[in-house]
Amino acid sequence: MPPTRLPAAARAVLAVLTTLALGAGCAAADGPGGADGSGGSGGSGDPRVRPPEAGAAFDYQIGGAYPPPPGVRVVSRDRADRPAPGLYSVCYVNAFQAQPGELRWWRERHPALLLRGEDGRLVMDDAWDEALLDTSTAGKRAALARIVGAWVDDCARRGFQAVEPDNLDSFERSGGLLTPADNAAFARLLAARAHAAGLAIGQKNTAELLPRRAAVGFDFALTEECGEYDECGEYASAYDGRVLVVAYDEADFAATCRRWGARIAVVLRDREVAPAGEPGHLSRTCRPATTASPQARTRAPARAARLVR
Repeated sequence: MPPTRLPAAARAVLAVLTTLALGAGCAAADGPGGADGSGGSGGSGDPRVRPPEAGAAFDYQIGGAYPPPPGVRVVSRDRADRPAPGLYSVCYVNAFQAQPGELRWWRERHPALLLRGEDGRLVMDDAWDEALLDTSTAGKRAALARIVGAWVDDCARRGFQAVEPDNLDSFERSGGLLTPADNAAFARLLAARAHAAGLAIGQKNTAELLPRRAAVGFDFALTEECGEYDECGEYASAYDGRVLVVAYDEADFAATCRRWGARIAVVLRDREVAPAGEPGHLSRTCRPATTASPQARTRAPARAARLVR
């Protein structure tokens, strides 16, 4: 069973505090373009930057690429994979945490960019065994943006149309060491980098940051289990239906399809997001993708922090 997330009341308070904090950050900008000197304050006017079409059939393939089911028009894949030929392809980038297999690289090359507690131990996302990246200062955000920004540029070079920076909500697992404003400021740098490369950028989960979507520069949303947490309407309204939803539970998927399937794209995936042909693979849209109307219009649960050496 997924860990318990923040209560709705706490998230509402957090959204208000985030808005106030980000507003103050913009007023006291430490660079010519705003907080961190990012230069971005909303979406992009670049004609190359286009979000996915509202309601287009979607498949979530971050666990490994495979031929998309018939009728699918939007696919999200890991940055190590190639985009899906002929389809709108979203590039998955773990922007706010270190992949387990990459932790040694971070330790050796950029140890100061890993978040540590007062005792010097790494702060970990216990559910996925991932170390949190430190977005707490303008200097560290700029350094992280140079690293992650190069990954974003690579996504563009290889033919992706958009980028999905994951773990925007890492502040919830930081034990108070990070704030929503910290992560929003880093996301703003990534949005500017994505737009400069001609990519759209998606808000991954984190409904409490919806009030700041324009200030950050997000173009669409990719959310996990928004039906279970009664957030699909917030995303759909904020992004005019340009929302990609991943459900991992049959009952949640059925309920989300009934309520939102005509307006936003919803896919049911197995929790391991296994490629087709592997044990446990599951991928299903609300209705046969070939009949979905082109005109139709997770969040991940909060997880506790863990300290390790």
